[in-house]
Amino acid sequence: MECTTSFIAELACIILIIKGRRTFSSLSGDWRTALLPFSAIMPLPEGLTEMTFAGMLAGRRYGYVWKNEQLLPADADFVITGTIRKTETKPEGPFGDHLGYYSLKHEFPVMDVEQVYYRKDAIWHFSVVGRPPQEDSSFGYLIHELVKLLTPQEFPGIKEINAVDAAGVHPLLLAIGSERYMPFRERKPEEILTQANRIIGSGQTSLAKFLFIAASGDDPHLTTHHIDQFFHHVLERVDWTRDLHFQTRTTIDTLDYSGSGWNEGSKVVVACCGERRRTLSSTLPKDFDLPLGFKAPHFVQQGILAIQANPFRDESARVDMNNLTDYLAKFDLTGIPLIVVCDDSLFLAATLNNFLWATFTRANPSHDIYGVDSFIQFKHWGCRGPLVIDARIKPHHAPELVPDPLVAKKVNGLFSKGGELYGKI
Repeated sequence: MECTTSFIAELACIILIIKGRRTFSSLSGDWRTALLPFSAIMPLPEGLTEMTFAGMLAGRRYGYVWKNEQLLPADADFVITGTIRKTETKPEGPFGDHLGYYSLKHEFPVMDVEQVYYRKDAIWHFSVVGRPPQEDSSFGYLIHELVKLLTPQEFPGIKEINAVDAAGVHPLLLAIGSERYMPFRERKPEEILTQANRIIGSGQTSLAKFLFIAASGDDPHLTTHHIDQFFHHVLERVDWTRDLHFQTRTTIDTLDYSGSGWNEGSKVVVACCGERRRTLSSTLPKDFDLPLGFKAPHFVQQGILAIQANPFRDESARVDMNNLTDYLAKFDLTGIPLIVVCDDSLFLAATLNNFLWATFTRANPSHDIYGVDSFIQFKHWGCRGPLVIDARIKPHHAPELVPDPLVAKKVNGLFSKGGELYGKI
C-alpha cells in the first residue's frame, strides 16, 4: 500500500502510547539497540523503510556513521561489512527455526567478510529457537500492539487479526471482518471474502496457509485472541459446502516445509457468517468405531476430534484417508465438524497449543484436507460432513527441533555461577 502522511502520523502517535507504557524502555541496557532487529522483522507497509521506522521508535533520526567509505548504522552493536558473490553459492543449514523444526540445507550466496565493527560494551542479541511459543513471542506481542489500531487502514473492514504464535505465526491467521452486504436476506460470507483476499494478498500476511475469518456482527464480544472461543464460534456457523476457498500452487513461508516444495504450497480461507448451524459436541455416537489403521479418538475441545493413524506413507495416504471419510459417513457427526488425523491423538488433544502447532504446521491445505461426503461442483470443493485434516508428519517435512540433553546441559553451564556467561544477561 502507499504509505501516506496520515498513516505515518497515526503510527507515530501509537508508538508514543506504546512507549508510554514502557514497552521498550523496560528493556535492560540501551534499549534502542533492540529497535534494529525489531524493525527488521516488522511487517511494514510499502514506502515505509525499516530505517525510518527505527528512527520513529527511537524518537530521533536513524543514526549513521561513515567508515572506510561505507555508511554504517551508528546504533548497531555489531556491523559486518563485505562483498556478496552473486554467482557463487554454498550450502547452509540445517538451522533451528521459529516453527519448531530444523530448516533443511539450501544453497545461498557467499559473502567475503572484510570488517567486523562493534560498539563499546556491545550487546550480542540472540534468541532460543524451538517449538512456539518461544522465539517470536516477544516480537509478536509488540507487533500486535503496534498494528492493532492501524489494522482497519491497512485492511479496510477488518476489525482484528491474530497471527497465531503457537502455530508458528505464518501458518495460521485468525481474523474478524465486517459483513454489510444484502441486509434483506440470509447473512452469508460476502464482504469478508473480499477482506480475506486482501489479507492473503498483502505483505507478510500473504504467507499464511490457513485463514479463518468471521463476521463481527454475529457476536459483538468475539475476539481472535481467545483462540478456543474463536474456533467454537466458527465451527458452530461454518458451512463446509460453501465456506472453503482454496489457492493452490502458490507461495508459502520459506521455513514451512509442509508444502509441495521450497516456498511452494497452498492456502485455504475458511469464512463464516450468519446464525449458528449446529451445537458442538464432545461425545462420540454410541456405536462409533474406526476402520483399520485408525484409533484412539480424543477431543481437543467441543467440535474438534483428534484421531490417531498409522504413519504417513505416500503410496497409500490418499487411499487410507478416503477410506476413513467413507467409513465416517455412516455416523451422525453433526456436532463434530472438524477432525484432525495425527500421529499421536493424546498429544494433540492434550492442550490447545499442541493442537495449533501440530495441525497447522504439518498440513498443506490442497493436499491434506479431506471431507466426509465431499464433492466438486464447478471447480468448488466442499463436503457435507466433517472436514478432515491430515496433520501427520510427512516424509518431506523438516525434522522436529528436539533439544539435545547434553547440549542443553553445556549451555546451562555457561550461564551458571562460574560459567563464562554468568551475570552477562
